[in-house]
Amino acid sequence: MAQTPSADRKVSVARTRPSASTNQPSDSLRTPVTRSISGLYGSPGSSFRIEDENQIIFEFGSRYMRAGFAGEPGPRCTTQFNPDLWRRVGDYRQWEPGYEKKIQRKVTWGEEYELWRPDVQGLYSDTPLDQGLVEDRIGKCVRDCENNYLLLDNRTKKVALVVPSSLPRPLVSVVLGRLFEGLQAPTVSLLPSAVMATAAAGVRSALVVDIGWHETTATAVYEYREVLQQSTIRAGKKLSQAFSKLLEGENQRQNEDTDHLSFEEVEEVMTRVGWCQDAQDPVEVPVYITSIPLPSSPNPLEVPFMSLARPAEEALFASWTPPQKLDDEDQPLHHLIYKSLLALPIDIRQICMARILLTGGVSNLPGLKRRVLSEVSNLVESRGFDPVHNYGSVAARTKQKVDGPTPLNPTLKREDPVAGLVPQEVDQIAHTLSQQTLKDVGPPAVGGHVRGINTLGAWAGASLIVNQKVRGVVEIERERFLQHGLVGGASAGKKEQSVVPEPRSRQSLGPNVKAGVDRSSWTLGVWS
Repeated sequence: MAQTPSADRKVSVARTRPSASTNQPSDSLRTPVTRSISGLYGSPGSSFRIEDENQIIFEFGSRYMRAGFAGEPGPRCTTQFNPDLWRRVGDYRQWEPGYEKKIQRKVTWGEEYELWRPDVQGLYSDTPLDQGLVEDRIGKCVRDCENNYLLLDNRTKKVALVVPSSLPRPLVSVVLGRLFEGLQAPTVSLLPSAVMATAAAGVRSALVVDIGWHETTATAVYEYREVLQQSTIRAGKKLSQAFSKLLEGENQRQNEDTDHLSFEEVEEVMTRVGWCQDAQDPVEVPVYITSIPLPSSPNPLEVPFMSLARPAEEALFASWTPPQKLDDEDQPLHHLIYKSLLALPIDIRQICMARILLTGGVSNLPGLKRRVLSEVSNLVESRGFDPVHNYGSVAARTKQKVDGPTPLNPTLKREDPVAGLVPQEVDQIAHTLSQQTLKDVGPPAVGGHVRGINTLGAWAGASLIVNQKVRGVVEIERERFLQHGLVGGASAGKKEQSVVPEPRSRQSLGPNVKAGVDRSSWTLGVWS
């Protein structure tokens, strides 16, 4: 006869096996049960950090291209355009005698070192821009960047393109075509460089001054929207030509039998020893001689150090040019910023004048940012924000001093003041509530005076924005772009207009918010 198990035995059989989580106290740190079990070489929860797509950011300029992944502090690839980048395999013409002289006679200053120029139709040059050549160059740069730096896998690619809003539409179409063809991305988001530079500075509103190669643009950004843009041709190319003129004169004066300086030599000198002096009157300082060795000259070039600041004075500030000889598109940098602030509404002007961003390659010139801000501050103090500069025979205007109400008769005195002029009694409860509200909101925004702030650049701002899953206003689909170009299929998806509007679902609330969105076309936003 089998023995019946005891009560203790029954309890031991029915007892469940304790789990690992029950052995730990309730207040200890542990991995949540909902996460997947980590593998042999993986950390707990590593699958949650794996992205299902490659978020790539491209930034194109006239003389550079930057590319990298979203969420990183800097780009992985920065390509400076030069003739060696476009040379094919087996092309040894650069080693022929007199090759540099032939190139200088055929092309304009710096043409072989730039990707494009804003004058697409050739209105200000001899020939129009060869868009096919630009397309081939972009394709080569994208292909080299993908194979050597990005090393993309088979995951879906999400591409964001950072370009200025003033870029002509033909060039935007060329860049988009090469990105769609080379990367096979389903969509490309267009991001304006001025807004991205504002985001990289940690502010929502600013006056972004981009000192580029062909032109300098002043873009007013208010709450991440571009509200005004003005430009001038005084930029990096004009500065490089001024340096070339200075060095050529010194070289011909010191060395008689020498060749013309190449673009690379002038660019190297401008980058290493170029600077910008302050706005104050020049003080008598000892003359320092700078020795500059040049490959094309047998002897080093002896140039006074103060002379190296003259190209910036001539090219960027037009210090020796009368104001009546300056065109609207040939304004100095400080006049461009002042006129941009003058054209803004008063509320936007107050915010933007305290957030002036100087970006671009030329902005790294030593002393340039301080000089620009000082010149703008002097203009604001001397002229104010009055669009009229000269009143002619009208008497000089004086500031009115408001001391309070003035009686008609100076000898008349009132014992009891007028009820409308009696100061209002302070409500202690309302005052306490307002102070509490200001404490929760934070300090008020700084404004009303000229101030400059720093930015990490447009690429860093785009990396931050894209990593936060923020959708761009302009998102272009690959299939529709290949079919209709920048038109976006608006003609193909057009329907007959009816007098009676068709009912649509609401765009703001409800689970069917995407059902009412017409995706047959897109908007180009600031690029339209």
